Parts: sequence; C-alpha cells; structure tokens
Amino acid sequence: IRARAASKRFAEMATPGEKSSDVHWRYRSPLTSRYASAEMSHNFSEQKKFSTWRKLWLYLAQVEKELGLDISEAQLEEMRGNLDNIDYEEAAAEEKKCRHDVMAHVKTFGTCCPNAAGIIHLGATSCYVGDNTDLMVMRDGCDLLLPKLARCVHHLARFAETYKSLPTLGFTHF
Repeated sequence: IRARAASKRFAEMATPGEKSSDVHWRYRSPLTSRYASAEMSHNFSEQKKFSTWRKLWLYLAQVEKELGLDISEAQLEEMRGNLDNIDYEEAAAEEKKCRHDVMAHVKTFGTCCPNAAGIIHLGATSCYVGDNTDLMVMRDGCDLLLPKLARCVHHLARFAETYKSLPTLGFTHF
C-alpha cells in the first residue's frame, strides 16, 4: 500500500500536460520537487540514465566495427534511431524475469533494434554502462551547478565588499 501511495505521489509530480510516462524524464525525490531545477532533475532521471546506456552501447559498437568486427552501418543506424525510444514497462518486466537491470535494458533495446540485438553490449560488462553513466551524469551535474555557484560567490563577495564597514550587532547564542 505504501509503495502504491508513493508511486501515485510521483505520478502526480508530473507537471500539467505531461503524460504519466514522462516522469521517467525527471529524477524523482521529495527534494527534487522542492529544490532541483528542471535541468538538474532531468540530469538524474531514468531517461538520461538509460539513454546514456544506449549511447555507450552505440559508441562501443562503432569502435568494435572500426576494429574489424562484423557490424554493419545499418545496425548502427538502427541503434542511433532508438536511443530515446525506451519502453519502461518492457524493461521492468524483463528485469523482473532476469533480475538484472543492465540485461533487462539490453533485451529492451534489442526489441527496438532487432537487427542490432546481437551486438548490443557485445564484450562489455555491466560496469561499462553503469560506471561510465554515473561519471557522465556527475560531470553534467557539475556543469549545471558550477556557473550558479560562481554567480552566488560573486554576489556574496559584492555584498561583503559593499557592507564591510557597517557595524552590526551579533548574537553568540539565544
């Protein structure tokens, strides 16, 4: 019951006009709805995570082709065309069967790309997509945060410079 209530709350967090499936495009947490920008929320979303996995599988296949593996341009094009086409219900059903998030998404991506199914994740470990995606998400988060932090430091420095000579009363405790 608690899980259903939490799921309903998350679905209700969607902004007006969004489909309930669009919640995969935003990171879901009570703190997100209060404090996160739309950009930062998307950065940590399931959509960003799983589409990044797919991009990494595409990059892997491109390099494997360059190294001489039998991978066609048609297979790569099929992968390129489905980077954001993620069926979350299918992925959840697959994960329930195989109890492995990466393999569930390999199979789900393979459903979208039947000609490329045999080369998705070829020669990789789960850490290839998991660890690299985490690093990319953290890098992108820093790219979003650092300019805002720099502006904050700038404004604080300007405030301190403006009021440095103003005597104020201070309290050490109440």
